[in-house]
Amino acid sequence: MFVVLFLLVGYGLIEARPIIVGPSLSIDAPRDDTPFADGVVSVSGKAERTAVLILNGNPLPHKEDGSFSSVLALPRGGSILTFVATDRFGRSVTATRNVFVPFVN
Repeated sequence: MFVVLFLLVGYGLIEARPIIVGPSLSIDAPRDDTPFADGVVSVSGKAERTAVLILNGNPLPHKEDGSFSSVLALPRGGSILTFVATDRFGRSVTATRNVFVPFVN
């Protein structure tokens, strides 16, 4: 009887993990404080347990496994990329990256 109860509680905790843990966000590229001479920046990473992924106020499509990638054209100077992953319960996590496109003389 104790084994069955233990298995049921364990299974319940595994199934409830997305509710308990909330969203996670990891950015693989770009690295923080990276210069991009041509202004073209590739972004990629993974957003787990996420319903909506936003980059600088715009939706960023992600695959069912949470991976995402996109290419941005940024203006000269410094830019801050702000990623926000929100789960279906409204909890969110934010990550930022500072990038720089040098001015050409």
